[in-house]
Amino acid sequence: MQIRARMSMSADGYVTTPSGWPALTADPAFASGESHGIREFLEDCEAALMGRTTFEPALTNERWPWPNLDVFVLASHRPSGTPDDVVVDSDPARLLQAMRAANQGGDVHLIGGPRTIEAFRAIGALDKLELVVLPLLLGDGMRLTPSLRPDTGLELERERVLPGGSVEIVYAVRGAGDLPGREEGWSPASQRP
Repeated sequence: MQIRARMSMSADGYVTTPSGWPALTADPAFASGESHGIREFLEDCEAALMGRTTFEPALTNERWPWPNLDVFVLASHRPSGTPDDVVVDSDPARLLQAMRAANQGGDVHLIGGPRTIEAFRAIGALDKLELVVLPLLLGDGMRLTPSLRPDTGLELERERVLPGGSVEIVYAVRGAGDLPGREEGWSPASQRP
């Protein structure tokens, strides 16, 4: 089982639009559940993991977004209307144990947002960070950092151009000490004169 975070990002570094929607939704080439390589990505996934802010809008959707996936939510409380088979916990380590116990060999799609990604990165459970860089500029919105620590080590695994001009970039997540030129304890602040 690998935990794979996949997010879209504008060319100027925003993961949401100024109004809070995922950056992907601003791309004219976006087709829900169809575009930007999502079908291929989900082929290897058996579970979805997200924070409460990402999860709650699904409770009022006409269509359940994860019909064939086990769903795990990092939240301080169980949102009203949450289906019984959705696992909710406030502790990332306990939620990780629950995912491992339920796992049948597939991967986990960590949908986000950035704070949830960082919570799992911080306990060493984030395996991949997959970014879909969109050919558009948003000018404002939420960035992946500062929630995700800037000393997170990333090792390029692959990239590909997607229809519509987006680029998918897949990184393995490593500790900062695992990167060439960065010793344990490295931080952006330690590099300032």
